[in-house]
Amino acid sequence: MQNTYHGKQMMKYNFDEIIQRRGTNSYKWDSAPDEDILPLWVADMDFRTAPAIIEALEKRVAHGIFGYTRVPDEYYDAVTGWFGRRHGWTFPKEWIIYTSGVVPAISAILKALTLPGDRVLIQGPVYNCFFSSIRNSGCAMVSNSLTREGNTYRINFDDMEQKIVNEDIRVFLLCNPHNPAGRVWTREELLQMGNICLRHGVTVISDEIHCEFTYPGHEYTPFASLGQEYAQHSVTCVSPSKAFNIAGLQIANIVTADDELRRRINRAININEVCDVNPFGVIATIAAYNHGEEWLDELMQYLHGNYEYMKDYCDKHLPQFPIMKLEGTYLPWMDCSALHLSSAEIEDRLIKQAKLWLNAGSMYGREGEGYMRWNIACPRQTLMKGLERFTSAVTR
Repeated sequence: MQNTYHGKQMMKYNFDEIIQRRGTNSYKWDSAPDEDILPLWVADMDFRTAPAIIEALEKRVAHGIFGYTRVPDEYYDAVTGWFGRRHGWTFPKEWIIYTSGVVPAISAILKALTLPGDRVLIQGPVYNCFFSSIRNSGCAMVSNSLTREGNTYRINFDDMEQKIVNEDIRVFLLCNPHNPAGRVWTREELLQMGNICLRHGVTVISDEIHCEFTYPGHEYTPFASLGQEYAQHSVTCVSPSKAFNIAGLQIANIVTADDELRRRINRAININEVCDVNPFGVIATIAAYNHGEEWLDELMQYLHGNYEYMKDYCDKHLPQFPIMKLEGTYLPWMDCSALHLSSAEIEDRLIKQAKLWLNAGSMYGREGEGYMRWNIACPRQTLMKGLERFTSAVTR
């Protein structure tokens, strides 16, 4: 790896490298109708994964036989060791159910814990796959909408409790850290949400796939680490896929302390045929959690630099398009209401006129109308090009 200077520190890994992804059947890059469209939308990164992961996979490929795989104790040790070491959350391997992804996990958990017609609480704007998972489970969605305050979002706790009581909510689908609002929920906020749920017998399903992406001054708190009672009444979904850019290897973990919850979820995982994983996902997880920490730390420095660059650029050149404070994730949330167009219209015009593909905020619920979601997990040069294309389009 080349040394690249960012800020005050020499970096071992070269996140400035432009890697050609077109022609690799990349969902992000090869879905565009024209080759000159710059995709800063779907949430995967344009960086090679950690060298330790590549080396482990190369060694496995060299073996040449790819039959059914078993998940060894080393895998469980890597997962529990990582969360204990990096996040102060210790739990036994018996709490873990592996599966093929966080979205299949959420869908299976909902099928295990709800009946058709039940209502599930979310906090819009929120990850769009929550909607399909709820719908595919035959449930109805109720939103405890986040409240925008300045350039950030807050939780309306009174509304949350009222919705839980009035709508007879039994399951709360939490996004921690939150996509697309960019919030890293504080321990105090999580406790307040947890206490409301405990008072009313609500089980928390916490999607924590973005847990590694937190910026200076903000710390990820696993919901289940709040205490034994919270762990017993919650299910946590985690994966190395976002942090290490290995989503295509399809691996994730469901963690829950309660034996009965785990039994029901394990049954749903099997009924829905998402109980098997491929050998590459297992190997990549072990390598990531055992040997990927240095790479991830440098990645976070680079991503924070991208966010600071975008923030400064928008302050100077796009003051009428403020971005929300990014505490976590690599997905800045931009207020585009100054254009007086729907998010879908903005997305369409940017693709056609600026050759720039962003996510329409309305994908994330009615609360996202008028916003656009960016993906800044790319070389700085790519981000600069995207911002220039956006500026050219909106200033015409």
